[in-house]
Amino acid sequence: MNVNPTNHTMVAFFIIKGISNVAELQLPIFLLVLLIYLVTLGGNMAIFLLVCFDHHLHTPMYFFLANLSIVDMSSSTITLHKVLLVFISGNNAMSFSGCITQMYLFASVTGHELFILAVMSYDRYVAIRNPLRYHTVMTSRVCGLLASCSWVLGFLLVIPPVIIVSGFTCFTSNHIDHFFCDIVSVVRLTCSDTLILEILNLTEGLVLATLLPFILTFVPYVFIISTIVKIPTRSGRRKAFYTCSSHLTVVTILYIILICQYILPTTASAADKKFFSLFNTAAVPMLNPLIYSLKNKDVKSALRRWFMKSRIGRANTLVSLRW
Repeated sequence: MNVNPTNHTMVAFFIIKGISNVAELQLPIFLLVLLIYLVTLGGNMAIFLLVCFDHHLHTPMYFFLANLSIVDMSSSTITLHKVLLVFISGNNAMSFSGCITQMYLFASVTGHELFILAVMSYDRYVAIRNPLRYHTVMTSRVCGLLASCSWVLGFLLVIPPVIIVSGFTCFTSNHIDHFFCDIVSVVRLTCSDTLILEILNLTEGLVLATLLPFILTFVPYVFIISTIVKIPTRSGRRKAFYTCSSHLTVVTILYIILICQYILPTTASAADKKFFSLFNTAAVPMLNPLIYSLKNKDVKSALRRWFMKSRIGRANTLVSLRW
């Protein structure tokens, strides 16, 4: 609980310090972030378009994967655009309302990502535990409802804490030692009473927004693994594990990073915190499409079909131009 009545500072804007203050590193950081952002957009957009236009991928698993691609593109855009704009314009100021908006959007898409990954775990659970009833259980209506609930929960759960932060009027400084308006970084600067926010973070933030999707994500894998172990043939076990290996890889990486970012860094330096945040907001969204495309035969087949159609289309265009 932060209360400092001797330092009441109203802020109209925040100064985003960025990833590094070293002048010589600004260009390399800009180029690296730009490259990561473009790869993230390209990879996730490719996955999204493949799922939309390739009828072989019109299944529940890939419907949820398309949702995950939207989340990854949104998360990177919300956080990394300021890093790129600061280098181009030299203006590292962000209005108070802009900071609150960025804070809300990032927390919302992060919450949605955790819930959509939990939904994908349930999808894999049904596919492996009840393969004969898979399409009767995971109907289009059920998939749409699960995806909608994930979006709604993501955007609703973060409203109370963001409203509380937006009401803070006392800050010790307006310099945020981060590369975006992370709610934790902003709360550290306030000298307003944060007791209600701390209680809310323990109840809603920890239990509903973090622990609940964590349980819903990993408990199905207990049953999935128990089912895979009982499969009599080695090829059958390998095939069953292969269907969920990409998703398991993604959720494991994400939760390890989240634990390092929000639980372990109490004694970590600001540079360490920025590193985990950058990995979460830049590297993970970039890795997701790579993991799913490299470890998934259906996605690789869809990519080959897309390249073949593109080559045939170019060949037909050249022939028509010659005639």
